[in-house]
Amino acid sequence: MTNETLELAQLLITKRSITPDDAGCQHILAERLQKIGFTIEHLRFGEVDNLWARRGTASPVLCFAGHTDVVPTGPLEQWDSDPFNPDIRNGKLYGRGAADMKASLAAFITAIESFVAQNPDHKGSIALLITSDEEGPAVDGTVKVVETLKARNESLDYCIVGEPTCVEKLGDTIKNGRRGSLSGYLTVHGIQGHIAYPHLAKNPIHLAAPAIAELAQIEWDQGNEYFPPTTWHISNINGGTGATNVIPGTVNLIFNFRFSTASTVESLQTKVYKILDNHNLKYEIKWELAGKPFLTQKAELANAMSVSIKTVTGIEPELSTSGGTSDGRFIADICGQVVEFGPCNATIHKLNEHVDIADIEPLSRIYQKAMEQLLI
Repeated sequence: MTNETLELAQLLITKRSITPDDAGCQHILAERLQKIGFTIEHLRFGEVDNLWARRGTASPVLCFAGHTDVVPTGPLEQWDSDPFNPDIRNGKLYGRGAADMKASLAAFITAIESFVAQNPDHKGSIALLITSDEEGPAVDGTVKVVETLKARNESLDYCIVGEPTCVEKLGDTIKNGRRGSLSGYLTVHGIQGHIAYPHLAKNPIHLAAPAIAELAQIEWDQGNEYFPPTTWHISNINGGTGATNVIPGTVNLIFNFRFSTASTVESLQTKVYKILDNHNLKYEIKWELAGKPFLTQKAELANAMSVSIKTVTGIEPELSTSGGTSDGRFIADICGQVVEFGPCNATIHKLNEHVDIADIEPLSRIYQKAMEQLLI
């Protein structure tokens, strides 16, 4: 299994699958899955390739989910080796996507192959949901596949997303939820004028400043057992013509909430409106919801993953909801239990991205043991 998983990971890294280009990765996965009894569906939306593969028709349905796309490499001259020519040195596999998340994809496949060989009549079903649009806009990827499955009244019982979750060593962290992401595009209106005649103008930057200060200090919620308190931050602010003698007519802000299950989209929006109204601002807001928070309580799936990790690595994993959003937010719409587990994330999206070779085979064994607990 060690050689097979490593070799498959290397093959996938050679594919220049920068979002939204799958570059043939999904056909490599599908060919191997078809040989062991999976029904294959290639679902393309826009420029995005998606793979839905399933073995079996009964419940429970255990799905492995992930993405074949990778982020751009950055300056090639700053890599120590070609990012799409997998290189092994110092006990590590180097290449773009090595950790995020082609090692996990390879481990999915070899774990499933081994499990099916040993348990051809397993109960329930095994499925894979793979997209090439996770690192990009994420509008024609997993979310569209989930909509397709929902329209067909197909649901999942368990889902393991292969995102790189571990911090210091393989096995130390399982993600059992993620915060939601809500952005606001705020325009505050004033009256443009000559800066030498301020009584004939209204400076929207000055008008907005007290409200901004209040928004920056408010306690949105206190979080809960699994999530830290909700945060609000301005990411962009722009006002003025570039001249030194013109009071601007508008100021534009972009802000973002990372919010827990202790708040709702509506409760956060209501608080923002109240503060802006209390400061008598003339404004407009466009909202953009990137994803709602999701949380999987410690039940069958989290327990199965914890036991599998402890058996293989000897480590007792920590449940965490830290980090940004993931496609788990979409899958949670049709699946009651979603967790993420994969290799260490220290080098993801960085130059010289890599994964420890010593972690690749144990990762496959962890996925296999989770199947043994849930489908035997």
